[in-house]
Amino acid sequence: MTTTLQGKTAIVTGGGSGVGRATALALAAEGARVWIVGRDRARLERVQTEGHGPGQVTACALDATDGAAMDRLIAEVDPDLVVLSAGVRARLALVHEQSWQSFSEPWNTDVKIAFQVGQTAIRRPLRPGSLVIIVSSGAALGGSPLSGGYAGAKRMQMFLASYLQKAADTAKVRVRFATVVPKQLIADTELAAEVSGAYAALAGITREKFMERFGAPLTAAAVARAIIQIAQGEVGREGAGAVLGVSGTGVEAL
Repeated sequence: MTTTLQGKTAIVTGGGSGVGRATALALAAEGARVWIVGRDRARLERVQTEGHGPGQVTACALDATDGAAMDRLIAEVDPDLVVLSAGVRARLALVHEQSWQSFSEPWNTDVKIAFQVGQTAIRRPLRPGSLVIIVSSGAALGGSPLSGGYAGAKRMQMFLASYLQKAADTAKVRVRFATVVPKQLIADTELAAEVSGAYAALAGITREKFMERFGAPLTAAAVARAIIQIAQGEVGREGAGAVLGVSGTGVEAL
């Protein structure tokens, strides 16, 4: 049975660009009231003006790693859905060129956000039947030698979702956690342009040639559609803690 998103409330971190932006706009088009979180107020406000349909988008400029600020927003919004798509732009360099700070930064951002928000979802708790979706990365499956600790951090997000689900079930809290894993670079994002350029240069090929290896391109809108499908109950109904891969050819359970 498909669940309507009309009138639902949602928080989307990283809402100023990429998957976060696409997800916020898709949720608003389905009738949800969406609060988008990010540090760049100007970007958020541009997305706010893009929102069309029965729902609405509200910009909320804050750092998602600030646990207290996120807790206040969650208390204010009382969301049915939280989508965690914020992440640091990892330094692109081989491991011997990384500092420990640059190498570990994805852990102190991407993992920290999922850890803190996940804890709040259980401790508060979020309203019964609510859903937290963590957006991971295909780097978690195959590694990313130019991204420092990024691949490990994104893999930890996948583990963390299952840990959080176990904790919620043990505490008898009716909150569901799921992970979305874009299995290839998302072609229409700033990140993909930067990363594909770096890997193409390393391989001595063009950016276009590098992107060809993925086959059918994956877009931010396609990832957003997968997130909407999970929120509506169309996919990921195999059980709590579902991990779903998204590629240019569709959605699959991992």
